[in-house]
Amino acid sequence: MSIVVGFVATAEGRAALDEAIDQAGQHRELLVVVVSLRAEVTAAQEAEVLAALGESTALAAVDHEVRVLRGGDVADDLLDAAQDVSARLVVLGLRRRSRVGKLILGANAQRVLFDAPCPVLTVKPGPG
Repeated sequence: MSIVVGFVATAEGRAALDEAIDQAGQHRELLVVVVSLRAEVTAAQEAEVLAALGESTALAAVDHEVRVLRGGDVADDLLDAAQDVSARLVVLGLRRRSRVGKLILGANAQRVLFDAPCPVLTVKPGPG
């Protein structure tokens, strides 16, 4: 079994990655990091995202693979990865929202929550 995490170079993405690393380490499972990029992302922008991912020194402590996908739908990329590796868990980072925004969950997060073939753990960054 394995754990799938969606990574973006934001506080939410780092919080998700940190939690996924903790989960993978505790359960001694493969961590699959999905980096889903829009088609128009340049090579330099991709390098920035991968550099941000590389800043996580804890990532080296777990068995992992990084999948960089371009031009697809973020939710589909995560769901496909979870299906492909028979994931035990998907980890998503959520951003803080206003009172009105809390009524509406992001479309990608909502699709992953409803359609994932396994439990989904959502995390948010700590204060600061």
